[in-house]
Amino acid sequence: MDPENPWVEGSMLVENGRIAYIGPDKPVQADTVNEIVDGRKKLFMPGLVNTHGHAAMSLLRGIGDDLALQVWLQEKMWPNEAKFEAEDVRWGTLLSILEMVKGGTTCFVDMYDHMNEVAQAVEQSGMRGCLTRGVIGLCPPEVQDAKLAEAKQFARDWHGQADGRITTMIAPHSPYTCPPDYIVKLVEAAHELDLPLHTHMSETAREVEENVQQYGLRPVAHLEKLGVFSRPCLVAHGVHLNDEEIAKLAEYDVRVSHNPGSNLKLASGVARVPELLKAGVLVSLGTDGSASNNNLDMFEEMRLAALIHKGMTGDPTAVPAGEALKMGTSAGAKSIWLDDVGVLKAGAKADFIALDIDRPHFQPASNYASHVVYSASAQDVTDVYVDGRAIVRGGECVTLDEEKIKAEFGKRFSSLMNR
Repeated sequence: MDPENPWVEGSMLVENGRIAYIGPDKPVQADTVNEIVDGRKKLFMPGLVNTHGHAAMSLLRGIGDDLALQVWLQEKMWPNEAKFEAEDVRWGTLLSILEMVKGGTTCFVDMYDHMNEVAQAVEQSGMRGCLTRGVIGLCPPEVQDAKLAEAKQFARDWHGQADGRITTMIAPHSPYTCPPDYIVKLVEAAHELDLPLHTHMSETAREVEENVQQYGLRPVAHLEKLGVFSRPCLVAHGVHLNDEEIAKLAEYDVRVSHNPGSNLKLASGVARVPELLKAGVLVSLGTDGSASNNNLDMFEEMRLAALIHKGMTGDPTAVPAGEALKMGTSAGAKSIWLDDVGVLKAGAKADFIALDIDRPHFQPASNYASHVVYSASAQDVTDVYVDGRAIVRGGECVTLDEEKIKAEFGKRFSSLMNR
């Protein structure tokens, strides 16, 4: 199903990890397939694409709630994250992957540390990941160099791995955590490796003000000057943008990951999504980490994206359901340069999910785009496929041991709190 086209009742044929046919008729190959899936009382749609997050931060869910971003980071997140070990990241990521895939997310962006653990978890799970070693440059030069080398090596080792399900980026954490000369080095690395860049940008008004005080420029002009937009670029948040900056992002084809749940919870503000869309900026959706959301339910993000901009603008057409659905699927895939993901059409990758529409909140069978955005939740997902392979069946993840992951996660959390 392409969100831009009508929903159809019929059949879908998957061959070699791709959709070979989708339409109202029975495909001619139907009598020779290896498996037939009964899709009655189910709605099949593209898998959801989460374009910004920090999966291992599930270990910090519920710690430091109801705080402003800088207080939350400096007093709660960074001190705890400094104690993280590779095993923490492994089990924190696996728990988040469980939450994501069972909730219909088939691809996610992750910016964090100990990224080899994240990549191995993605490979094991069967889902798709666009992964990057997030780099904070508030450290001595020798530590900066070591982080840069690690980021480059991770990208070299994992880009295109897991049968192509893993791609990589280079990620300066943000303009306020990376000195200008260090950002330039990261841009050079992205050019060297021919990879996109991903960074946090203009998340809070305070961040923008401090960027002006420190460098004489707002974040967009600052990053432009440092060459960040000379590479394909995805920025997270983009909450505090003026008209000139929106035009600049459109000029450079910078993609924006809108994180409505996290931005609301941290009181960072509401991004100017209607204006971004009108300017031609590609806008997708991200949950951010589950320490600032506090879940990874992309249905909730689609609903928030459709609702809050109506309330902010007084215009009920500001972000229609169909637009929110695209932001969570096809726009998400395009935002991370996956042109054959995020839609259900012949030739596309067979990344799709099934929802149980035999539930009261899906009645009547009137407008499924509306139902998906305004009524559905992660709990409605029954089946998840990536590259045509089932990774969730009947609500159960078939590639990962859920009970073991929850048990090991609990151990890591207890250990972390006692360090």
